[in-house]
Amino acid sequence: MIRTIALAAALLLAAPVYAQTPTAQAPTSAPLPAGLDKANSIVIDTTKGRIIIKLRPDIAPQHAERIKLLAREGYYNNVPFHRVMDGFMAQTGDGKNFNGTGGSKYPNLPAEFSQVPYKRGVVGMARTSDPNSANSQFFIMFADGSSLNGKYTVIGDVVSGMDVVDKLKKAPPGSASGAVTDPDKMVTVRVASDIK
Repeated sequence: MIRTIALAAALLLAAPVYAQTPTAQAPTSAPLPAGLDKANSIVIDTTKGRIIIKLRPDIAPQHAERIKLLAREGYYNNVPFHRVMDGFMAQTGDGKNFNGTGGSKYPNLPAEFSQVPYKRGVVGMARTSDPNSANSQFFIMFADGSSLNGKYTVIGDVVSGMDVVDKLKKAPPGSASGAVTDPDKMVTVRVASDIK
């Protein structure tokens, strides 16, 4: 009888340890890259792993500040990668409607176009046909996209996690819209300097 009680007590005390083990080993606990400008970088923990983006306030100061503001407000948490086109880009950032039709409560931003070319790992702001309509949505390039050069605001570069970007669920081949069914999500998005 005493052995049964002791075994039950041991199992009850061990249960929280077993429950916490997967979290402690999750990829989100990976250290940040050495030399990272934490004040101007965002850390995106997704359903596929961690992506770290170095923002470019030197070429797009208003857009970089907007991304950091929205991250600090939790606007991007649990937001899907709603449009993912293999060989082109993965788009996210609609924390209002979660389908690419919404933006934040803040006004749209005037374009901050630069000469930085769209290459693999470059991050740009999504917009409508109006060049001054970027708000909260952004995209990560899978490959070079010279047709976007000078037409969409570049806001940063992926400095870690392109392997994670490559794993994101993509739209079916031939999909014109790039819409994804049951998409991967940004679980949390934080400014690197805010991570303790």
